[in-house]
Amino acid sequence: MTAPPVPRPPTAPGSSNATNRPGNTVPEADVAEMFDAIAPVYDRINTIMTVGADGRWRRAAVRAARLESGAAVLDAACGTGKLSIALAEAVGPFGRVVGIDLARAMIEAAREGSGDLVQLEFQVGNVLDLPFPDGTFDAATIAFGLRNLADFEAGFRELARVVRPGGRVVCLELSQPRPRIWRAIYRTAFGRLAPLAAAPFARGRVYRYLPASLDGFPDAPALAATMNRVGLVEVSFRRMGLGAVALHVGLVPAG
Repeated sequence: MTAPPVPRPPTAPGSSNATNRPGNTVPEADVAEMFDAIAPVYDRINTIMTVGADGRWRRAAVRAARLESGAAVLDAACGTGKLSIALAEAVGPFGRVVGIDLARAMIEAAREGSGDLVQLEFQVGNVLDLPFPDGTFDAATIAFGLRNLADFEAGFRELARVVRPGGRVVCLELSQPRPRIWRAIYRTAFGRLAPLAAAPFARGRVYRYLPASLDGFPDAPALAATMNRVGLVEVSFRRMGLGAVALHVGLVPAG
């Protein structure tokens, strides 16, 4: 497969990362095409780039959802389904987990890798227009997918809409480390490491998009404020991976 062009999400005007942009400026069709291209090697490259820490971060996201046996969960922008599988194991055979992603090849990889978990299903769909009634799920998660949405606030609004009152919205995402000097070192290293890690798999060109997608992306406090704006309450976050990753949790108001 020929890799698609790799547009860079532009940094917000007037600063390098100080001004938050409201969403990904790369068209959805282009994003889906890029992720279709890297689906066969996505998990291996992530493990290489994070030195295996991605599994630990996903387990933290599952714990943050506070799921009970038999719960119903939506995993938005599910990719190859790694988090979806962990959620399915948490809710057990009488629960329900739906993974949804815009990239068809990612969904196909997720179906192939999910085994015989009867409580788990995958479908192609848009996080900004979820095909579910209000209050369908006990929790909703999104891991490393928010940066790819055209509107971050609208994404959180949709996730909150499909979660019942009292349920949780969990977001695991790359973030901007602190202090500023560490942030600069991290951004430089990430910008070089991602294409380098992907080069042996002939996907280095596509992986230049991922570091670029952090340009102008909201930092952890700003992302928490976005969750508050859509009506989520008791929003909190914790930094992981020396601040390179943030785990956000918000509750849908009970009444």
